[in-house]
Amino acid sequence: MSERNKELAARKAAEYDVAGMVVGLGTGSTADFAIRALGERVESEGLEVQCVPTSKSSADLGEKVGLDIQNLEDHPVVDLTIDGADEVAPNLDLIKGLGGALLREKIVAAASTREVIIVDPSKVVDRLGTRSPLPVEVVPFAWGLAQLRLMDICRRAELRRRDDGETFVTDNGNFILDCHFSDGMPDPAATERTINGIPGVVENGLFIGLTDIVVVGEDDGQCRVLERQGK
Repeated sequence: MSERNKELAARKAAEYDVAGMVVGLGTGSTADFAIRALGERVESEGLEVQCVPTSKSSADLGEKVGLDIQNLEDHPVVDLTIDGADEVAPNLDLIKGLGGALLREKIVAAASTREVIIVDPSKVVDRLGTRSPLPVEVVPFAWGLAQLRLMDICRRAELRRRDDGETFVTDNGNFILDCHFSDGMPDPAATERTINGIPGVVENGLFIGLTDIVVVGEDDGQCRVLERQGK
């Protein structure tokens, strides 16, 4: 059911008015649905849209479906980004990064005028860190030190490995430590600051105050739209 939920949310988000805009392309299975839906709109409606991808895989898929792939250097302001998430808190703060693209995803989110997140209902949680580990991207030289320091913050910090047992390497040439918490994070914003103060940490998957809209694909075939209060 979750794949159908993801596609519902993705197609809903892809309906936003993006004509003439610079659009950020998220990474992951849910974002892939949105990239394909956007490609369909560009082909059928003749839209002029320039796209900034958050990963090589998203860039490759975007090119495959006929999107105009650009880079952030040429388009440092992104009008609208559509991306997925691993957890969504009631205030729309997020955990992202299980797909391994958290650094570029956060950079593009920070550059975006509007950030639209698409999820299935299982990603909506009461407290961040209860369902998903928190990914932390680290430079390879410092991963051991970072792991020790992270163990003061979380219950367990595991070096991410690929299915073949080799160390997972991001598009940026870094490693990822997946941090597990016993009962979530009482103060995600403080946790984000503490983690980013560890030497060797490049970025972490806590997205605080970056999301404007969350589209949830529900089991009944409808979409629930959540908007950040005060924006």
